[in-house]
Amino acid sequence: MIGPMRRFIRVVDAMNRRIGRIMMYGIFVMMAILLWSSISKTFFLPSLWTLEMAQFAMVAYYMLGGPYSIQMGSNVRMDLIYGEWSDRKKAQIDAMTVLFLIVYLVFLLWGGWESLMYSLKYGGERSSSVWRPYMWPIKSIMVLAIFLMLLQAISEFIKDILRIQGHDMGDKL
Repeated sequence: MIGPMRRFIRVVDAMNRRIGRIMMYGIFVMMAILLWSSISKTFFLPSLWTLEMAQFAMVAYYMLGGPYSIQMGSNVRMDLIYGEWSDRKKAQIDAMTVLFLIVYLVFLLWGGWESLMYSLKYGGERSSSVWRPYMWPIKSIMVLAIFLMLLQAISEFIKDILRIQGHDMGDKL
C-alpha cells in the first residue's frame, strides 16, 4: 500500500512543481499587460481589455501557483506553538487540518464546476464590462487549479499519514 501512495505523491508533486515553476513567470505577463495599459493610456487610445485581462492573469497566477505553494510549505501557520512540536505531532495536527482543506476544496470544486457548466450551457456567459469577454476560459482555469489544489492537499495528507507511521519522507519519494 505504501508503494502506490508514494507513486501518487511523486506524480502529484512533480506535476504541481512544474506548473508552479512555470506560473512563477506569470508575474511578467501581468506586468506586460499593465505596462501596455499605461502606455496605451498615455500615448494612444486607452485599451478596454487591459484591466480585466490583468485580473484574469492574476487569477491564473495565484490559483495555479497555489498547489506549489502548499507543496513548498509556504502557507501561513502559527509557529509560536507549532514550531516547538515534534515532527510526529506536527504531522498529526497537519493531517487533521488538511482534512478540513480537502472538504473545503471538494465543495469549491463542485461549485466551480457548476459555474463553469452554467457558463457553457447558456450560450457563453460574458462579463458585464465594456470589453465583455467570455467567462468560460477563466472559469476553466479556476476549476483546473482547484482540482490541482485538491490533489496536492491529498498528497500532503498522505505524507502526513506516512510520517505519523514513522516513514522517512525526505525529499525523494
